[in-house]
Amino acid sequence: MSRPLFVSQPLDESVRDRRRRRGLISAVITGAVLVHLAGLVVATAVVVARFYSQPKATFEIPREIRIPVLDREHKMTLARHEAVAPKPTFNDRLVSTRPTAFSLPEMPKLDMDQLLPLDPSQIISDQVSSLVGSSGLGSGMGNGGAGSGGMGGASLSFFGIKTEARRILLLFDVSGSVVNKAKASGVPLSRIKEETSELISKLPINCRYSIIQFVRNFKPFSEELVAASPTNKDLAHQWIETQWDESGMMPAGGQGVKSTIPNGLPFVLDYAFSLKPDTIFLISDGSFEQTTPTDGNRKVPGDEFEAQLKRLQSAAGKEVPIHFIGFQMRPEDNTTWRRLAQRSGGKFREMGR
Repeated sequence: MSRPLFVSQPLDESVRDRRRRRGLISAVITGAVLVHLAGLVVATAVVVARFYSQPKATFEIPREIRIPVLDREHKMTLARHEAVAPKPTFNDRLVSTRPTAFSLPEMPKLDMDQLLPLDPSQIISDQVSSLVGSSGLGSGMGNGGAGSGGMGGASLSFFGIKTEARRILLLFDVSGSVVNKAKASGVPLSRIKEETSELISKLPINCRYSIIQFVRNFKPFSEELVAASPTNKDLAHQWIETQWDESGMMPAGGQGVKSTIPNGLPFVLDYAFSLKPDTIFLISDGSFEQTTPTDGNRKVPGDEFEAQLKRLQSAAGKEVPIHFIGFQMRPEDNTTWRRLAQRSGGKFREMGR
């Protein structure tokens, strides 16, 4: 029995419909794959192109531009300022070009500082010290860059001990016993003042300095190391002549006297290192006493000074030479301070020997 012919047409339509759907799905999938492949190719090309392409030139300006100081030119500049000629003075009187019935008075005295250019030493004293801080102007007290720092080879001498430091601090023990021992050693107080004034007079303008007198309490010339300008030198000379303690006592209530408990040289050394000196001159007989709240009056042993100086040198971050100048020292004090001075890179000298 044969199939009816009218059934074949619906079957053909169904087959064609399924084929169209399959073709559409295949086209969509193929298009999506091609789009992804195209995107992958483009991304790969971009990455490869960035890798091989040269970066764009950029120009940046740093926030702070520092020009290194040239040592040679800087030394020449300092030399010119140190050798600057003194201010001119005017002695001329008023004169007349024709006779008069009266004589003219002398020209009144004027404050020439208001009329003449400023003294360069007064302008650059502070600036020079900051400019040469990082570049340096020479080698230190035998320690190079790690030592005290130089000042262009200008050597100074104090009681025969030479130094090239730029930040100098003088510590004077002015107790009665030290004054008497110094006089007995052939170094009276007048000579100590003379040596101190001479050292200050010779300081170049790029130096800073100060003076401290002490017994158990102490009296500083200044609260910080001051620039070696002509004005500060004059003030120091005046301070030496008028404020130098000659009584062997330094009461706590005195003018400019600093005091605390415990007192003595340990307290003075803590204050001295807070001024950040490059070198320290210590003048004494090597025997130091102090007052403490627990022990009362006592002599400070050498091992305590040794521990304190190690701590202070470590906190300073550099070796600060301590030059010791002594008078009629006891053998044990001589041994202690000779060792401490040498360990700090300083020199030891006992006067009268």
